Amino acid sequence: MTETDLITRYNYDAFVPQKFLPWMRFDQSPPLGQPAPDFPLWHLDGREMRLSTIWSQHLYTVVEFGSFT
Repeated sequence: MTETDLITRYNYDAFVPQKFLPWMRFDQSPPLGQPAPDFPLWHLDGREMRLSTIWSQHLYTVVEFGSFT
């Protein structure tokens, strides 16, 4: 699947189960109390950093994901 295909699938046009349920993979999330996987993040100016960099600077870190559909 290309990046364009992935973006098109993610930005679905209607909030109906057949379009959002494939993204609901809670069984693949880390268990409560376990660290999330490390991944890249980008500043608004394009500079890249990693989630682990934020973890090392703060006692608590909250990561929120959302979709504007």
